[in-house]
Amino acid sequence: MAEHHPYGQPQYQHPQQQHRQQPLSHQVVKAVTAATAGGSLLVLSGLILAGTVIALTIATPLLVIFSPVLVPAVIAVGLLITGFLASGGFGVAAVTVLSWIYRYVTGKHPPGADQLDQARMKLASKAREMKDRAEQFGQQHLTSQS
Repeated sequence: MAEHHPYGQPQYQHPQQQHRQQPLSHQVVKAVTAATAGGSLLVLSGLILAGTVIALTIATPLLVIFSPVLVPAVIAVGLLITGFLASGGFGVAAVTVLSWIYRYVTGKHPPGADQLDQARMKLASKAREMKDRAEQFGQQHLTSQS
């Protein structure tokens, strides 16, 4: 880490310089450990590949023989899972909406209530405007027939 300078002040070295100054035995141990770990993992991956090929070779005829049963079974299981997930999702959405409506009706001001109130007021003002126009049109039509 630190060497002593001739004047007594420690001199710090860069970490790469420290790595280069390690004893040869440490470097050999590190290299052997890395080679052992890498070789072991390489052998393990080869064994897994061989096992996969053997399992696929054995399973392929079975899959071909049972495919008239397996394919519809997989489709049915997929549809069941999709149905249950959709049902649960819609149930959660319904509970959330009902909870929001309950808070809105009881006056607890849930998120988005302001936007709903603004939209309701806009819709009411447009409805009044259309009602007034219809009344004016009706009166004009009645006066023109008289």
